[in-house]
Amino acid sequence: MRSYTLLAPAKINLYLEIIGDRPDGYHELVMIMQSVDLCDRIDIAASSQDIIRVRCDVPDLPTDRGNLAYRAAELMTQKFPEAFAQYGGVDITIQKRIPIAAGLAGGSSNAAAVLVGIDLLWNLGLTRAELEELAAVLGSDIPFCIGGGTAIATGRGEKIAPLKGLDNIYIVLAKYRSLEVSTPWAYKTYKQQFENTYLRDTNSLTERAAAVHSGPMVQAIVHQDTAEIARKLHNDLEKVVLPAYPQVLQLRETFANAGVLGTMMSGSGPSVFAICETQKQAEEVKLQVLHTISDEDLQLFVVRSIKNGIQVTSQS
Repeated sequence: MRSYTLLAPAKINLYLEIIGDRPDGYHELVMIMQSVDLCDRIDIAASSQDIIRVRCDVPDLPTDRGNLAYRAAELMTQKFPEAFAQYGGVDITIQKRIPIAAGLAGGSSNAAAVLVGIDLLWNLGLTRAELEELAAVLGSDIPFCIGGGTAIATGRGEKIAPLKGLDNIYIVLAKYRSLEVSTPWAYKTYKQQFENTYLRDTNSLTERAAAVHSGPMVQAIVHQDTAEIARKLHNDLEKVVLPAYPQVLQLRETFANAGVLGTMMSGSGPSVFAICETQKQAEEVKLQVLHTISDEDLQLFVVRSIKNGIQVTSQS
């Protein structure tokens, strides 16, 4: 049976700005997203049966339609029924390293890997744009996860424009294993508190351009200025998540007190990250945070920025 092994990287948000409402019920966003080298491993193999099977080394994760990887495979069977009839089902095995429910797009990246893997397994020859279009059906973060690297995302997050890639910026990631923040809750609460700031005429290009403030961050990325990138970190959702989740606020403050270049919550949380000058500083900050917050529930990772999304590591 043919098979592929793929790496599915996590992502962080360097920038997240909420512009307003959308007719589809989502929010109009401007985000700058960055892949990091904390990866899940996805093994995808042809099956002798016309079914989708998902296995995972984390017992709590669903292996049916409750898993985005399963839904990605299901979407491919629906979109390409002739290939499904010719090649049969797929066996998907997920080895998790990315924390679950962390705002790091672990599930989205797994789904992206399945799309790429089935494209190869079934010899579909899809372009990156075609894969991103399929990904957008499944979720807002998944199109970014296909190509990864550094990109600006607009719309509800599914419209991707690559930026100059950031490589080897060292970052410390922190997340409490048992702590989760509901993304729908975060956006709903933000709307309740800050709806008066929303852009009303989202069809006006002039109004939209005036409402977006991501320009300085984009310029910092273009100039590969790590210190300036750290200074321009921005996440609107911190306004509602930090007051409601003291542990997330404590993580952010602990990073700031450790002398990092910059620190912020990623996405809707609860992960918090800190940008460091060097790998050595990142390792020292990790130890300092562990010493300050002595809690076995706390996970810490030293990672680096990378210029890629889904990567195929082997085939057989």
